[in-house]
Amino acid sequence: MNIKGKRYTRRDIIKGLATVPVAGALAYGLWRKSRYDRYRSGRLSKELNMSEPVSFEPPKTRGGDPLRIGLIGYGIRGEQLLRAAGFAHPELLQSWKEYAAMDSQDKRYSDFLEQDDLNIVVKGVCELFDVRLERASVASSNVGREGLNGKMGEPAKRYGDYRDLLAADDIDAVIIASPDHWHARMVIDAARAGKHVYVEKGLSRTLEEVYAIRKAVKESGIVFQLGHQGRQTESYVKAREAIDKKILGKISLVEVCTNRNSPNGAWVYDIDPRGNEQTIDWRRFEEPCEIKHPFSPERFFRWRCWWDYGTGLSGDLLTHEYDAINQILGMGIPESAVSSGGVYFYKEKEHYVKEVREVPDVWNAVLEYPDRDLTLLYSATLSNNRDRDKVIMGHDASMEVGSNLSIYACPESTRYKQQIESGLIRPEVPIYSYIPGRKDVDAVATATEQYFAGRGLLYTYRNGRRFDTTHLHIAEWIDAIREGKQTSCNIDQAFEEGITAAMATIAYKENRKVYWDRDKEEVV
Repeated sequence: MNIKGKRYTRRDIIKGLATVPVAGALAYGLWRKSRYDRYRSGRLSKELNMSEPVSFEPPKTRGGDPLRIGLIGYGIRGEQLLRAAGFAHPELLQSWKEYAAMDSQDKRYSDFLEQDDLNIVVKGVCELFDVRLERASVASSNVGREGLNGKMGEPAKRYGDYRDLLAADDIDAVIIASPDHWHARMVIDAARAGKHVYVEKGLSRTLEEVYAIRKAVKESGIVFQLGHQGRQTESYVKAREAIDKKILGKISLVEVCTNRNSPNGAWVYDIDPRGNEQTIDWRRFEEPCEIKHPFSPERFFRWRCWWDYGTGLSGDLLTHEYDAINQILGMGIPESAVSSGGVYFYKEKEHYVKEVREVPDVWNAVLEYPDRDLTLLYSATLSNNRDRDKVIMGHDASMEVGSNLSIYACPESTRYKQQIESGLIRPEVPIYSYIPGRKDVDAVATATEQYFAGRGLLYTYRNGRRFDTTHLHIAEWIDAIREGKQTSCNIDQAFEEGITAAMATIAYKENRKVYWDRDKEEVV
């Protein structure tokens, strides 16, 4: 179409942004389970050749001396982090190998084999549950991919107190995957000990801890990375490109969410029957708590359900969504925050919860940025898993962002008015789509995996190749240590997030609107 002497195409509209066509992701969980059951029973033995090697691209290896790592916390996330760094428990790898042999769409084993060798060694592991400590020790002695061939190295030294691990001369950096109520103490102590830090979100439980963490990291000069693997998600990079090209027009509203519908998604995790007062160091677990509680396996394994230990939906899941939008829009700390919600579904007598849950399972927050004429809305439920993407709404177009990205022109757009009237642009059809390129569909087994995969938190694609985003995030941190550079989720980014999450939590607990004094750096 010719407008004012210029012929416009969709290529003109997106100004050079490329689209990558690809088949959509499919969930094969039930089918894979059926085939695996058949395999285990022997009915697939004639179809499968378990001795056939899995093909993969040779991984890259970092040069120089090995970086010596300590791991603090080996629960669900700690095990994932150690695996992303290149050390997985042999039992897990064997199960992945078996799944891959009977399902060509299951890429977990080949993904692990294709991870870059970060050239690190695990010298110490710290964990308060003896069973996990033993498992961490075995995983740490598995010499990366060579361990698949039966080559085992020296197991990492076991520590019951993280401070002893930090005092060790043979550890350069630490990965912290402890419950949230330990984060501030551990980060500060690690920084003062000169150890580089990778710490999981939420950054801290309280506002005061956010300031203390920033001070310690800045003064020490260590390389710091907050555990937001979404920083590695390719669709977020493409989203930022679209924003920079002003495709959406003036942006006034952003909606983000969390939808889950399982006990695991609501942090009602399984309780290990081996956990008792002899195998769990309960006194040390509760050391940072102002009020001490009698030994409780439920509190130990489901710690996110209580404010004594966790940061709730604000610190745990809002932060994922906030970090993604902050990465795309760079809006920083809001001027004000309000929030509301409660425990609506996972009540005391339901779902085998023996103690009263404190942390909401339904929660909403409104973060306002009047200097940008922008509001960020967050809503969450842990008892419904309806799929909802992040949506960034501008006057001319809306952007839906997850692991994929789509931009739709607004029917009342000023910028695209003539193109819409002419039929060149149809509001119901994306004017730009980005779906990471890959040859095969993705088999995502569980509801939890589907949730994280759909939000760009499980894996991403680069040059058509699938990567574990956590591996990429840890690799970035390792490379930054070696090269003396900043990470993408450094202490400045962590501070913005920590303050924002604290504001939303304070607003909920005190039932009021809270404000950020930018000049004084105070919450009022």
